[in-house]
Amino acid sequence: MASAQKNIVILISGSGSNMAAIARAADKEGWHGKWGAQVAAVISNRADAVGLELAQSLGIATAVVPHKDFASREAFDAELMARIDAHAPALVVLAGFMRILTPGFVQHYAGRLINIHPSLLPAFTGLNTHQRAIDAGCKVAGATVHEVTAELDHGATLAQAVVPVLPGDTAETLAARVLTQEHLIFPQAVRGFFERKA
Repeated sequence: MASAQKNIVILISGSGSNMAAIARAADKEGWHGKWGAQVAAVISNRADAVGLELAQSLGIATAVVPHKDFASREAFDAELMARIDAHAPALVVLAGFMRILTPGFVQHYAGRLINIHPSLLPAFTGLNTHQRAIDAGCKVAGATVHEVTAELDHGATLAQAVVPVLPGDTAETLAARVLTQEHLIFPQAVRGFFERKA
């Protein structure tokens, strides 16, 4: 029998495809029945994020906290934390959330904050990962789900997927190949989080 409710709050800035992969896995695999886990809310820093409509179509509550409305990162993060904490989250998931979070935010969710990064960390932290992998002559690329720490794109690795870099690849074609794997390993990493807590 599932224990107490374990809410997942997912933060997005764009299409929300990884968010949807997690929500659909939770539903299909019966996470609520197994662990009390469910995607309780999706929050974006952009009102035009396509993923908000996608979340609503999946029956998930949504909210927008526009970062441009705040004078500082700290003020934005404080409001974001208030919105997240209203759902008493067991886990906060960064799924294409394009904001660097303050150390105070990261500390507040220590041990329950995870992110996906489109490279095989520790290689290619930061932005433009696919082009950088191609430019470096890498034979493989991929994605990493990791715990979030105050240092950007560091923290313990929870899951990784490897894809080949093919002759003639562009950043766009490589990104598309990596994304299909992200949709597999991100739900896997979230599932693993609750299995370890069970």
